[in-house]
Amino acid sequence: MTFLLIFLALAWIPAPCAAGSAAATEDELIRERERMVRGIAERGIRDERVLSALHNVPRHAFVPSDLIPFAYQNRPLAIGKGQTISQPDVVATMTEALGLAPSDRVLEIGTGSGYQAAVLAELVQEVYTVEIIPALGERAAERLKRLGYDNVRVRIGDGYHGWPEEAPFDAIMVTAAAPRVPRPLVEQLKEGGRMVLPLGERGQLLTLLTKKAGAVEIRELFPVVFVPMTGKVRK
Repeated sequence: MTFLLIFLALAWIPAPCAAGSAAATEDELIRERERMVRGIAERGIRDERVLSALHNVPRHAFVPSDLIPFAYQNRPLAIGKGQTISQPDVVATMTEALGLAPSDRVLEIGTGSGYQAAVLAELVQEVYTVEIIPALGERAAERLKRLGYDNVRVRIGDGYHGWPEEAPFDAIMVTAAAPRVPRPLVEQLKEGGRMVLPLGERGQLLTLLTKKAGAVEIRELFPVVFVPMTGKVRK
């Protein structure tokens, strides 16, 4: 995939989707979600399991109520605390890059709204997700529980440290830009495991890492713009 994916908290208000208003019916939202998934497939996502997961997860349940009319547009949306829910193309691409199996255990760094964790939960056995902002993490945990995602565990803390007592993980996803690869996350990755994360400061690259014989094989995918990872990674 060669297009540029953007992950930003935007100050402007986007044009509403075909559902028309915050009072959109459930049927209208389902049609918008189906349209979103078709667009993602047309733009290059081929993994049918990933497309099915995106179809199953109600993105509108993870955004503020006033942004529900825009939930299925291919763009990020603000969720508060300076954070965003990433655009659907980004979610699909990062998820597909991990090559997940149903028996996998996955660590996510940066819970945010909980949407990406829900998509992962559709695909794997267990998801462990860490959020550094307590208000976001608590809301995400409640939302995921309410929606029935019982295979997701949420922790409030600095994602730099990962979740060592539950390691090793088959895959790790980092949903904020890091200036360097956090060493504890590499250590918590299984042999043969994969990690996807945006690397860099101003010039970020979505990067796929594969752990082989204790070393890390790095593949740069394409430019992105993500909100920065905070915490110890900045020290």
